[in-house]
Amino acid sequence: MSAVVDIEQLVLLLELAPPFDKKSVQTARRTMAKRWHPDLAPIGKEHEHERHLKAINEAADQLEQLAEGSRGGSVSANAVRVAGQAARRARAEEGRRNYEAQQRAEAAREHTQKNDPFGSRMPDHSVVHRYARCLSYPEWGVGTVDGIYFTGDGDNVQQWARVRFQESIRTVPAGSLQFVDFSRPDPAAERVERFMTAARHALAENDFEVAAQRLTYARDAQPRNPVVLRLITFAFWQAGKLEAAGRAVRDWIRAEPGRPAPQRYASRIYEAMGATDLALGAAVLAAEQAPGDASGWERVGRLRLARFDRAGAIEALERARALGATVEGLLDLALAHQLAGNVGAAVAAAEQATVVDPDSAEAWSRLAHALARTDLVSEALNACAFAEARGAGDDLAHLRERLLSIAPRELPA
Repeated sequence: MSAVVDIEQLVLLLELAPPFDKKSVQTARRTMAKRWHPDLAPIGKEHEHERHLKAINEAADQLEQLAEGSRGGSVSANAVRVAGQAARRARAEEGRRNYEAQQRAEAAREHTQKNDPFGSRMPDHSVVHRYARCLSYPEWGVGTVDGIYFTGDGDNVQQWARVRFQESIRTVPAGSLQFVDFSRPDPAAERVERFMTAARHALAENDFEVAAQRLTYARDAQPRNPVVLRLITFAFWQAGKLEAAGRAVRDWIRAEPGRPAPQRYASRIYEAMGATDLALGAAVLAAEQAPGDASGWERVGRLRLARFDRAGAIEALERARALGATVEGLLDLALAHQLAGNVGAAVAAAEQATVVDPDSAEAWSRLAHALARTDLVSEALNACAFAEARGAGDDLAHLRERLLSIAPRELPA
């Protein structure tokens, strides 16, 4: 007996409304694949997402084949209804056979109970839940389970459910459901994981205000969870709520006092708030807690330079250069030496920046300006040529004209 394709179940699985054609099936496949991608699954539920996505792809393949073989390239609602009736009759026949088998097993069990009453002390039981939430998308809230369906046979049976949430009806893998028992409160760890998953979805859509709101609920459940505090700090910062971000980062520092990461966040948040002193203090603590990080010392030097502490800036930037500074750090070091009056050190730092990144127009431009303060006019002109070849601005053209006016003239051989 050939298998009967239940088009109604395949349409429900793809959340597709008949009539449909191949293009609409492909659109529904992309929508569901984006929603149930394994990368968006909460921790421990990647397998459920993967199996559900596989069932969606198989259903889409069957519907595309039906659409291609149909008259006009479209499957009508009547065809879906007729196929559904045939599938239901096939399932009813299979259910009847299963029922008869269950009756025979029940009769055998009664015979065993009568003749061997102590053969098994564990009675069969089942508990049916009606309300559930989706662990993959907890922001949908608690929904009502309309039905549990099975796709495939043998070892490839896929179980999925149609759940009626407040916003709409969703098709979800049964393994991603968490049935709700309103008689007992949820543990704090489950609430944190649920709100964290919802916040990650909001962060993926760059909706930082919604992410911060959901992470606030997670923080209320576990106030000293460092992962929650890190994400809520980032969400408040990106949402532009700097005062709330400052409070969150201070909570994060108290939760992890020895880590440099919260101090780095605090430094950037305080700098965005205009509190340069607090930003400098946090940057110094981060650099001391991670002394091998060159970027930390570069930030300390940059903030000290903004506070007109030239000697302190030079000390921090020289330490960053010893650890392997970037082009930006070397250019800041050149500026600090220039403000301190040490033109030779400024030229050396700018020249090293051109070695680190030979294609940087800014590095060559700064080297040209530094050499222009010396008597090395030819070298300054060469630096101008390199900078202009890499797309330097108009200010370099004025410097080049000034250097040409003072350059010594040479007689040809």
